[in-house]
Amino acid sequence: MDYAGRLTAHLPMATRLLLIKADGSVSVHSDDRAYKPLNWMSPPCWLIEDGDVWTVQNKAGEKLVITIEERIDEISHDLGAEPGLQKDGVEAHLQELLAEHITTLGEGYTLVRREYPTAIGPVDILARDADGGSVAVEIKRRGEIDGVEQLTRYLELLNRDPLLAPVQGVFAAQLIKPQARTLAEDRGIRCLTLDYDALRGTESDDLRLF
Repeated sequence: MDYAGRLTAHLPMATRLLLIKADGSVSVHSDDRAYKPLNWMSPPCWLIEDGDVWTVQNKAGEKLVITIEERIDEISHDLGAEPGLQKDGVEAHLQELLAEHITTLGEGYTLVRREYPTAIGPVDILARDADGGSVAVEIKRRGEIDGVEQLTRYLELLNRDPLLAPVQGVFAAQLIKPQARTLAEDRGIRCLTLDYDALRGTESDDLRLF
């Protein structure tokens, strides 16, 4: 497997899982890396099959070339409609409170809707800033890299909608891990640290915006 784009990478021949989803994404998994892929290509991208050589390419010209020596098993299955992630009480309440106090995001912000639907699940909050620009907000109790990746996928889809683009991202959580903050800032995503009690009105000035 060879990747060429912002950098180059090579994976030697080994037994791996290739996951190809209906949204066009392709990811390559090993048996010792938990849920994280060894390499991947996010949509929009397309797959070209030439025998046992598969080439995945995106609009930026990045390519992932996969050479298959042996197919151990091949399964295709329609997963059906995605009902969305069921959030726990605190996380759901944070979403509700932030929607009620949308100017926590900044002066002049207005709420478009909660649980804005996309093909890969609902965005917690879609808002507009003081200039009328679209803003997607992902809310977590504990902000980790996975949450940033999730918001990144939402932004990729939303920015393909000419009625919304350009869409900015805000990653909001009670606690944001340093690694998640670094990744978010690198991708131009703003981080917002939420104080649950302050949003409920029991305290007044404990919201910190970064």
